[in-house]
Amino acid sequence: MHDLHYEIYIAGTPEAVWNALTKPEGVRQLYYGSVIESEFRVGSDMAYVGPGRSGDKTVHIYGKILEFEPNKVFSHSCKVGAAYGEEHANFESRMTYRLEPVGGTTKLTVVHDRWQEGNPSYENTKAGWWMILSSLKSLVETGKPLDFTTQTLL
Repeated sequence: MHDLHYEIYIAGTPEAVWNALTKPEGVRQLYYGSVIESEFRVGSDMAYVGPGRSGDKTVHIYGKILEFEPNKVFSHSCKVGAAYGEEHANFESRMTYRLEPVGGTTKLTVVHDRWQEGNPSYENTKAGWWMILSSLKSLVETGKPLDFTTQTLL
């Protein structure tokens, strides 16, 4: 399985992009009502929790914080929650967001790597990243995310 690598430029400050990626009000708009539950320290647990297959507190993604520097980098291990089936329990990957100012914009680099062969989430994740990144760009630049409410990413 290949690493997933994306670069996108967003007309906003690193802080604005960071807030959309980590703060409840931004995350909720990008990830269908979910928020990140974490202490946001290296080594701490994290989880994207929100409405889903197991009710309002469905764990969609969980893992450990691997790197965390506000407005610069957020990296975590990544497992898909049990609500998506037990076949996901044995598979882990890594997610990394890197932000850097470029003129009056922010360059966001997203790398989703360390995929294990046979991971059942790979294809849907690969297809869904452009949707999330496009919605993030829209959210930061216009204040509104894109509406993909009928699309399932996992």
